Amino acid sequence: MTVATTITLDDKYSQDRGRLYLSGIQALVKLPMLQHLRDQAAGLNTGGFVSGYRGSPLGGLDKELWRAEKYLARHSISFQPGLNEDLAATAIWGTQQIGLFPSPTHDGVFALWYGKGPGLDRSLDVFKHAKSAGTAPHGGVLVLAGDDHGAKSSTLAHQSEQVFMAAQMPVLNPAGVQELLDFGLFGWG
Repeated sequence: MTVATTITLDDKYSQDRGRLYLSGIQALVKLPMLQHLRDQAAGLNTGGFVSGYRGSPLGGLDKELWRAEKYLARHSISFQPGLNEDLAATAIWGTQQIGLFPSPTHDGVFALWYGKGPGLDRSLDVFKHAKSAGTAPHGGVLVLAGDDHGAKSSTLAHQSEQVFMAAQMPVLNPAGVQELLDFGLFGWG
């Protein structure tokens, strides 16, 4: 086994192969980069878009996305936080309408939305309509809701599964990292 002679804090975003050490938030930042690599390997020219609400329990995500800005750009991923969950969700929905425009610059756009539970409530109309409309053939959306069961960073305690069910959106709730890998998601399994 070959051991790297230099290790930097940016390895988590600059390396496309091998073992990476990262936090959960950093893994969420790396996820769209991995999706772009998967799409490239499949011969697709895709772009990525990330938007969400900075006040969510996933609030550290925006800071890490800004830190990784140059790595996101290398993978054609744009990060634009929303002023609120509704505007972020509406922007995400827009990325899936690529087929409505002549001569798009990408084959599709994969997107990631993040927000807090009460913000998911207020964005339900957008998610219901977006779910009904579907995604672009080479697009897709992953929605991350930061639940705050004890109302430590939100005005209300919240659990999101019921809201996702109301929007007829599938829910993935793995018990741990291994279960996520066992699902075979994101090309890791």
